[in-house]
Amino acid sequence: MTISRQIDTINRAFVKGLKTILGEKLYGVYIYGAAAFPEVVPTGDIDFHVILKSSLTADEKMQLEKLHESLAQRFPPLGGELDGYYILLQDAIRKTPPRSQMWKRAIDNSWALHRAHILAGRCIVLYGPDPKEIYPPATWSEIEAALYGELDYVERHLQDYPDYCILNLCRLIYSFETKDVVVSKARASDWAIDALPRWRRHIELARKSYAHRSTQEDRQFMLTEIGKFFEFAKERIEQASKKH
Repeated sequence: MTISRQIDTINRAFVKGLKTILGEKLYGVYIYGAAAFPEVVPTGDIDFHVILKSSLTADEKMQLEKLHESLAQRFPPLGGELDGYYILLQDAIRKTPPRSQMWKRAIDNSWALHRAHILAGRCIVLYGPDPKEIYPPATWSEIEAALYGELDYVERHLQDYPDYCILNLCRLIYSFETKDVVVSKARASDWAIDALPRWRRHIELARKSYAHRSTQEDRQFMLTEIGKFFEFAKERIEQASKKH
């Protein structure tokens, strides 16, 4: 089964479970991120927003936990990689990053970026109205703050996920230099291979890792080199930011 078919199967099972558990409380379900881009590349997770008309009860939270456990068991490995936020409608229509109703009430700190992607059509509507009826447009100042938040996240996880960090740094450089944030890591890395020839091996190894084809030697190279690439990316981003 192709990646797109797997994602479609998981999405349908996900929204069916949500309807059963939440009923009229469910307002919308939107998939964004790599799963919503046309490039046929491996994806590590399926990003989502579930929009709610009112707060979750303790019983609903327990049932939702069981739904996610079931999806993980039925559709490995992607079924266990649904990564997102359960958001109140009253919060979704605002520009302030919303707090999730599940999983330690995490805040969507990339809210401006997610809105930009969704409003640009890089989303899959599983249930609910057109996203333009919900999500407010993001200004460049909001987007820039979210991009710097992504850069901070990368810096904290250089040794944990060097492949992700390399590809996301490519996307961050591209976004700051072009002011186009509606781009996948795959397309940004295509751009970076040509635009950043010095770092070609690093980028190719990160892509190889995402395709689950990397060796221990490849990973060791990325771990050794990721700090250098981060410093280069940070300087390039600062230069691009000053131009705008």
